Amino acid sequence: MAVAGRASEVDGARPQRFASLTASARNLTSYIAGLLGPPPSQNDNRPGIREPGPAVELDCLRHLFAPSLIAAAERRSDEIGVGAERILIQWGVISEDAYLNQLAIHTGLQIETLDDLSRADCLVPDDGLHLCARHGILPIRQRGNLAYVSAPHGYTARRIIRLITEYPSLLTRVRLASTARFNAFLENQSGNILARAAAENLVTRFPVLSVAPVPASSSRLFRFGRHLLRLAAPVALLTLAPMLVIDTFGLILAIWFLLFTSLRLAGCLSPPKRRRQRPRLPDSQLPIYTVIAALYREASSVGPLMQYIGALDYPPEKLDIKLVIETDDLGTRAAIARLGPMPHVQVIIAPDVGPRTKPKALNCALNFARGTFITVFDAEDRPEPGQLRDALDVFRTYGPEVACAQASLCIDNTADGWIPRMFTAEYAGQFDVFLQGFSNFEMPLPLGGSSNHFRTSVLREVGGWDPYNVTEDADLGFRLARFRYRCVMFLSTTYEEAPARFTAWLRQRSRWMKGWMQTWSVHMRSPRKLWRDAGAGGFFTLNIIVGGNVLTALAHPFLLGELLVRGVMSAFDDSVASFFAKPFIELYLATIAAGYLTTIVIGLIGLAKRNLLREAWVLALTPVYWIFLSLAAWRALYQLLTEPYHWEKTEHGLAQTSRMSVGRSQPDGMRDQSD
Repeated sequence: MAVAGRASEVDGARPQRFASLTASARNLTSYIAGLLGPPPSQNDNRPGIREPGPAVELDCLRHLFAPSLIAAAERRSDEIGVGAERILIQWGVISEDAYLNQLAIHTGLQIETLDDLSRADCLVPDDGLHLCARHGILPIRQRGNLAYVSAPHGYTARRIIRLITEYPSLLTRVRLASTARFNAFLENQSGNILARAAAENLVTRFPVLSVAPVPASSSRLFRFGRHLLRLAAPVALLTLAPMLVIDTFGLILAIWFLLFTSLRLAGCLSPPKRRRQRPRLPDSQLPIYTVIAALYREASSVGPLMQYIGALDYPPEKLDIKLVIETDDLGTRAAIARLGPMPHVQVIIAPDVGPRTKPKALNCALNFARGTFITVFDAEDRPEPGQLRDALDVFRTYGPEVACAQASLCIDNTADGWIPRMFTAEYAGQFDVFLQGFSNFEMPLPLGGSSNHFRTSVLREVGGWDPYNVTEDADLGFRLARFRYRCVMFLSTTYEEAPARFTAWLRQRSRWMKGWMQTWSVHMRSPRKLWRDAGAGGFFTLNIIVGGNVLTALAHPFLLGELLVRGVMSAFDDSVASFFAKPFIELYLATIAAGYLTTIVIGLIGLAKRNLLREAWVLALTPVYWIFLSLAAWRALYQLLTEPYHWEKTEHGLAQTSRMSVGRSQPDGMRDQSD
């Protein structure tokens, strides 16, 4: 985030170019965007343009620290491709504020506290503030003079020094600010502009792709009447021929049910493709990687989460970590403060604008993200150390059409009860079996809620996350498909905590079901447009996988009840033949049996891959678990009608057991496979 962007462009600039900038806010935004440019989504993962030469940014510190320490910082700077002062700051040798003070004394640059600035002093229009947040540069006008406030990172300090050396007249035009002060100004003094962008960006840019509430208008009565007309035909049929309608509806449900189970089985039978092992990238070739964690009431989880993020096999100087918390979450804020200084970590307070949901919090972080790639972790996540490098290998292997790489999620607290055991089998079947094979079909993937890795530029292109969708991951997977991008699975694991109590499980699963309903409804607003955008594969995947997931849970009690009622009636007839004489009864039996058997088979294969077949006994409870799923689905449907955007918080940090704590990890056999 250099004060004037790329060195080659800056060096060719003329001082009068800065002086001749007009007061036109939009022209100024275009100038900055063209000069800096968002980090490209590069398939070969090349870092930004390097700034070779002596580390002049350390000249202001040479009288303070030993030459050996300065030399070590210079060597590390050359190794990984960032400014040498960032190395010392990351090592904890000097704070950012202290370094900027020394740099100001050495060069004559001014320190800008931003305390006396107002929104009117910022020359960037509302729709350009995200560029300031991303690049760490803010054009301001004070007392009639134009100046640039820079929060240095990367090679910014080195480029500033070279810039003012070549053009001394710019010394009064460039000011320094700490990253904390710079970001605080944008968060708190910009009139909630960035907060509104986080909440409204998608619905503003692509209103038909957002599940946000439709504003009231004069056509509301017309739309209501149109919905009544759509309902008139089925209501009339149900009145005139109730048995025919019931049998037809049951037939459709059964066929849809079977299609859902068949597609899941097909994904499981598709062997994962082997991916060629690529040579390890040197640290100097690694791009900046943004890691986002949206936290709410996670005081007990934030410490372990940061330990696992700190254990990632990635240069900390190239990690851009964003922790997003809510305004009233003082406990989590205090827990983060107790961890001490973390130079590469930015804590973002998500303002109370729009819905209070995880996707809105993620969008708040997206405004400030500097990485070429982005990943999302939940508070309880335990990612494998090599996950970021593994994800980069996926992007190196595939073309630019692959915008997302999804890691496997695995339950860690399996021994906490039968619900975590069933969750373990469910996740093993979903991520290690079904999605690994389904990824070969090149159709949209229903993404998991964490450990999905994105090209940042593509994520911004498609509008980020939908803050109104409570299962934002599944929605984003299909939105990417509508923009002609693909998602793939890769073999890295993130361990998670599953709810052990039924009430906590029910709240979480109801939220997932509600989000799947939202996802299906928003993308099926115009079926023909969905077909054109995502193709036949995307259309049928949405309806069979997402729609089928919900529909099977909603229909299961009816199909089961139909069998029970007919079984009881046949008992009175004392004839098995009378039971099978009912229409479609064989189809209903096959539907229920196929659903149970598919769940058991996929779960068994997944548990075998995880070397957890000792837990396979829990799959005998599949019929009970399906009843629970139906309860969650009907509860979700009720909430969709009454409180569609309410986010039911899942409490973490309650696990009593951990397979990771006793040295159990992903079996080696899984590493031989590929996405």
